[in-house]
Amino acid sequence: MAKNTLVICIALVCMTLISSAPKTEAVSCMQVVQQLTPCISYVENGGAVSPQCCNGIRTLLSLAPARQDRQTVCTCIKNAIRGINFNQNTLNLAAGLPSKCRVNIPYQISPSVDCARLTF
Repeated sequence: MAKNTLVICIALVCMTLISSAPKTEAVSCMQVVQQLTPCISYVENGGAVSPQCCNGIRTLLSLAPARQDRQTVCTCIKNAIRGINFNQNTLNLAAGLPSKCRVNIPYQISPSVDCARLTF
């Protein structure tokens, strides 16, 4: 039940962002949700990170080659985190996903990151 609520909250946040985002972006918040859905179990429960989760993170990186796209992905993740009651443990697990998947992303997964200031 919590997983369904989490997915619905992320989807609602992303739909709100999609409706207000410039139409020139190549990546959408819905794509971010789709790619990160396999990571929900790990973020909620810990344990092993699934290959599907890591593949989703890698796919997001490939979908966001331009700076604006990467900022969009960052903003979608940030707003999804803000829209859900994460505790410090789940936030730490989410922030650690890139290293667990051996993927380098140019920002920290955090509700306080300023995606607009990222220059990469």
